[in-house]
Amino acid sequence: MLDLLGERKPFYESIAKIASLGEKEVLTLVVSPISYATLNYFLSKFENSKKAREKLRKFNVISEICSLDAQTIEKGLNSSFKDFEDALQYFSAIESGCELIITRNGKDFKKSLLPVMSPDEFLNSLVKK
Repeated sequence: MLDLLGERKPFYESIAKIASLGEKEVLTLVVSPISYATLNYFLSKFENSKKAREKLRKFNVISEICSLDAQTIEKGLNSSFKDFEDALQYFSAIESGCELIITRNGKDFKKSLLPVMSPDEFLNSLVKK
């Protein structure tokens, strides 16, 4: 999401295509609540807070927010994930019935039971279908 909302080159193009598929309801974009807090923090460092929140509001229209409850946090705390945020992302995805995780940080999801793909890998998988 940071690559999309921050328009970070060279990663923006691929994630923008995926966001477009979500906007057209070809697929469902599911995002954890922790992502919104993290994104607001980073976007606000590079532009004003008002603009950061407006970008988040627009993205919120084309995505669904998954649950992040006490049980998900407990699973994250007791997991073998080195990065707690990654654990929360993973268990939120599992609890929400997601089919896969799209991230450029795939190395931190090696034990994932869900397929993990980079944006480019995901787009390539669509072409092969």
